[in-house]
Amino acid sequence: MLRETVADLFAAAVRSAQAAGDLPAFDPPAVEVQRPRSAEHGDFATNVAMQLARPARLAPLRIAEAVARHVAAADFVGAVTVAPPGFINLTLADAWLAGQVDAVRAAGAGFADVDLGGGRSLQVEFVSANPTGPLHVGGARNAAIGDTLARVLEACGWRVQREYYLNDAGSQMAKFGASVYARYCQALGRDVPLPEDGYPGAYIADYAARIHTAAGDRFLDVEPDVAARELGRQAVAAVVDDLEAVLGRIRCRFDTWFSEQSLYDSGAFERVMRDLRAQGVTFERDGAEWLATSRFGGDRDEVLVRSSGQPGYYASDVAYHHDKFVVRGFDRVVDVWAVDHQNQARRMPFLMRALGLDPERLSIVLYDLVKVVEGGAEVKMSKRRGTFIALEDVLEAIDADAVRFMMLTRSNEQVIELDLDLARQQSNDNPVYYVQYGHARICSILRVAAERGLGDFDGGDVARLRHPAELALVRQMLRLSDVLEKVAADLAPHHLPHYAQELARAFHLFYHDCQVVDPAEPDLSRARLKLVDAARIALARVLDLMGMHAPEQM
Repeated sequence: MLRETVADLFAAAVRSAQAAGDLPAFDPPAVEVQRPRSAEHGDFATNVAMQLARPARLAPLRIAEAVARHVAAADFVGAVTVAPPGFINLTLADAWLAGQVDAVRAAGAGFADVDLGGGRSLQVEFVSANPTGPLHVGGARNAAIGDTLARVLEACGWRVQREYYLNDAGSQMAKFGASVYARYCQALGRDVPLPEDGYPGAYIADYAARIHTAAGDRFLDVEPDVAARELGRQAVAAVVDDLEAVLGRIRCRFDTWFSEQSLYDSGAFERVMRDLRAQGVTFERDGAEWLATSRFGGDRDEVLVRSSGQPGYYASDVAYHHDKFVVRGFDRVVDVWAVDHQNQARRMPFLMRALGLDPERLSIVLYDLVKVVEGGAEVKMSKRRGTFIALEDVLEAIDADAVRFMMLTRSNEQVIELDLDLARQQSNDNPVYYVQYGHARICSILRVAAERGLGDFDGGDVARLRHPAELALVRQMLRLSDVLEKVAADLAPHHLPHYAQELARAFHLFYHDCQVVDPAEPDLSRARLKLVDAARIALARVLDLMGMHAPEQM
């Protein structure tokens, strides 16, 4: 990456200054470079001179001047300057920047890829909502975060698997099955009340009606508990079909739909329990079997098997993560969970250590709530009362690209306000429209160029690109690899929509200042068309990384 190349250049300059006697001998620290907030400070800056003040016993500004004198010549270096109290700033060469237009076009769909994963395996497990009804809009945020992270991590050299964990075991599933059974019987004239703690939503009746259409009334003559279990199983299958369909509408796909119940049906949980017992990390107390997580840094031990013989709260987590890391052998796992799982997330490192696994291999991304706003007021949701806002309802109000983009506009730990009125606007106030319109405008320019005989611009000379707006656009394009690295390192996809807006803004400013298709200047037009095409590649790439379409017209 360019930032690393610049850091290496500064580090070599420090060593060169020492060899020349301009700096005393000492072991220099690693050089870090940042992109300055102000363009007047160049493209990259380092504060290494301030770090060296103590070991060198010199003023930072004097150190910076010595290092700057020893920065080696390179084709990408335009200028090296020093600023108080000791910053060293590097400005990229105009000619080198212009040449990057050809590099972007040559990279194509792989533009800005960075190899951080080295082909190692990584699983992203996301959404994983209980299969007891339609996906609510909060789950859409999970989907947007998880799928975007998967896309970025693939671009960063990881071999990614996407997984949906179906919580199809436990008491909630029994309540779900009993609720479907009640609605099934009611639809056929039987007075079977809905369980007090059941699911009252109208969608339960819809699942019951679908089962009735397929199976008729044969479950009326089956023992109620047996019928409830079977109806629950069939309803879960219907829920999964619906989930796959609605998630597909927002361009989310999964390689695996993993059943929690399969951990018990396959004997996987019991095999893990045998291993843990053999390692001496379980014990019995009060008729229950416990995992001794307090030995591994936890503030308490966790029940794996209750005195009733039923699995404890963390039983599935232990078996499931053993399956991920030990059975399937993922090098790294990223779980995307809602913020109400924060206590569970806090305890996962202790469970990992008890399994003999490095907790650093597991990353848990916690995200906050989604508030839907329309007409200036919040629209409330409540899943258990059956009045929640489903993702499919939102998709009737705004398009899938707007959902994807808006769900990424805040950092994971912040509440998202999904403003339906804003998302519907076709104006620059709507960031989704603003970014996608940038791509559509580019495609329009390329069409006009072809109509005017400038469709073949591969021979354009990018050395003609010298206008500040042209070079500013190239600079923005080259930032994408840095953005991808930051998203991957911090698991923070909100950087992408902000970058997309900055890239679109740079393009719109360029288009305002520079006439692209000018029959009187065919050579300059061809060079600018190359730049426009490179911008198309960069903008399409960032849109795709967010799971969005890059429209050719709007």
